[in-house]
Amino acid sequence: MKILALCIGNPERLAGKSYKTGIFKHAVNGAVMIDAEGLVGDAICNRKHHGGVDQAVYVEGSLTLDWWAKELGRPYEPGTFGENMVISDLDNRDVSVGDRFISGDLVLEVSACRIPCATFAARMADPKFVKHYTASARPGIYCRVVGGGVVAAGTSVEHRPFIGEKVTMPELMKTFGRRLSKVDRARYLAAPIHYKLRAMLETEI
Repeated sequence: MKILALCIGNPERLAGKSYKTGIFKHAVNGAVMIDAEGLVGDAICNRKHHGGVDQAVYVEGSLTLDWWAKELGRPYEPGTFGENMVISDLDNRDVSVGDRFISGDLVLEVSACRIPCATFAARMADPKFVKHYTASARPGIYCRVVGGGVVAAGTSVEHRPFIGEKVTMPELMKTFGRRLSKVDRARYLAAPIHYKLRAMLETEI
């Protein structure tokens, strides 16, 4: 596997919206520093719902993006979904919480799946896109930065699976906002899930 693209964005205003967003990402040339807060220079405008230590880097797999290109009937430009990193030969459906992506000194650990929102739909100029994205069951991947580093497009990446019980990205999306069984809740809490989801699940015990 390799990093196919690294993408950052600047604060921009969506058509018809009063707020600015960093969802408009574009691929950059050269090396990029990634620290605990994500890609240095990338804009995070709504820190209540985006960014932070447990969703510092948003990853998409190239196989998933190839699927979307066919599904939408148009070429896919890196950054279209607001992702920070595109990894070759990766299908989002094969990724679980706790998996790690390792490239030199950089170590990313999967913490959550992408949940689509109104800003995403507006970015795609499709008011029905939230439902379309959810039904696809191929959610994007949020990661925390375990070890920072400098990387560039073309850098090799190792996908190291989590050794515990799996909580896959499609399952995480399917169960979002739903009450889990005791068995599933214990399985989720045994994985290094996003701290907000962990707090929610712990209050249900």
